[in-house]
Amino acid sequence: MTDIFQSMGFDVFLGPDIETEYYNFDALNIPKDHPARDMWDTFWLKPESQISNLKSQKYLLRTHTSPMQVRYMEHHQPPFSIVVPGRVYRYEATDATHEIQFNQLEGLMIGRDITLAHLKGVMAGFLKKLFGDKKVELRFRPGYFPFVEPGVEVDALLNGRWIEIAGAGMVHPRVLKNVNLNPDEWQGFAFGVGIDRVAMIKYKIDDIRLFYGSDLRFLNQF
Repeated sequence: MTDIFQSMGFDVFLGPDIETEYYNFDALNIPKDHPARDMWDTFWLKPESQISNLKSQKYLLRTHTSPMQVRYMEHHQPPFSIVVPGRVYRYEATDATHEIQFNQLEGLMIGRDITLAHLKGVMAGFLKKLFGDKKVELRFRPGYFPFVEPGVEVDALLNGRWIEIAGAGMVHPRVLKNVNLNPDEWQGFAFGVGIDRVAMIKYKIDDIRLFYGSDLRFLNQF
C-alpha cells in the first residue's frame, strides 16, 4: 500500500504508538467534553508510566493514526502529501471484524486548491493498483469525523458489491488553525484506511483475528 502511494507522490512517515491526549484528541478538534470522544474506546496509561517532566500530559495507546496529521503539519509547510501506516489500539470486544489492535494507514494532502475531487482521484488510483482492476467504481456517502468537514465514507464496488474502504473528508479549519495554517489560504483532505480490512478483502479472509493468532498454516501463506 505504501509503495502505491509513494508512486503517486506521497511521502511515508511513522508516528509513536504511545500518544498524548493533545495529539490524539484535542488538536484534532475533539475537546475533552466533545461527545465524539465516545467514538473511541481508549487504553489510557497509568500516571506512573508518564514521562517525569511531562506529568501534566495524559498518555494513551493511540486510537488512530490521525495524530500524525498534527505532528507533521507543526513542522512542515505545505504543499505536501503523506501517508502514515501504523498499529492502533481500541478497548473493545473482538469478533470476526473487530480487534483491540489493528493496522491503519492515514493519508493527508494539503495545498492551495485541493478538493474532494482530488481525494476521489487518489482513492481511485490507489484501489485500481491494489486490486488490479481498472474498472473500480467509487462512491462517497456523508460521514462524520470531528477532524474533517465535510466528512465522507468511501465505498468501492468490488466483486459485485459495495464495500466500505475508508473514512475521509476535507481537513477541518480548526485543525489547520491548531498548527498555525490559515484555512483561507490552505486546504486539503485526509483519509484513513484499515490495512487489515483491505487485506481481508483482497485475500478473501473472513476473520481479522487470524492475523493475530499463531497458526502457522495461516501465516505461512503470506
